[in-house]
Amino acid sequence: MESAPNSPAVGHVIRNINEVYRSKLTRGQRIADYVAKTVGSWPFIILQTGVIFLWMGVNVFLVYMRATNPSYFDAWDPYPFILLNLVLSFQAAYTGPVVMMSQNRQAEKDRLMAEHDYHVNLKAEQEIKEIIKGLRQQEEMLAKILAGLDAGKKST
Repeated sequence: MESAPNSPAVGHVIRNINEVYRSKLTRGQRIADYVAKTVGSWPFIILQTGVIFLWMGVNVFLVYMRATNPSYFDAWDPYPFILLNLVLSFQAAYTGPVVMMSQNRQAEKDRLMAEHDYHVNLKAEQEIKEIIKGLRQQEEMLAKILAGLDAGKKST
């Protein structure tokens, strides 16, 4: 796979793996990556913590109000917050596998990038060998020219 000296496009291996990989993703894979990106972020963790504290606070308040005023409506999830536990378990049961799918795709992408880097390095090595070969030829030609000039000086 040697390229002609004046045609850099021949044997071209440099391409953007991110664009190539992104163009092949299905809608489900894109959704999984978005979910993994969102769930693994500080804004999500802060928001979820706020929702959990709000959930518990409202339910504790409703239990207190019901105890002090029997006509007040019941809390939907009084202590020990079994419904909240169910909701969080449900969330973990679905986000865990989705995050794993996204991580598996990232590992596959990393393997593709490593293979691409290998091919680029292989091509660079071939081109360096060609450059060194050309430089050696130039050295030989310069040595012949210098030898010819030296011989011309000695004969005059």
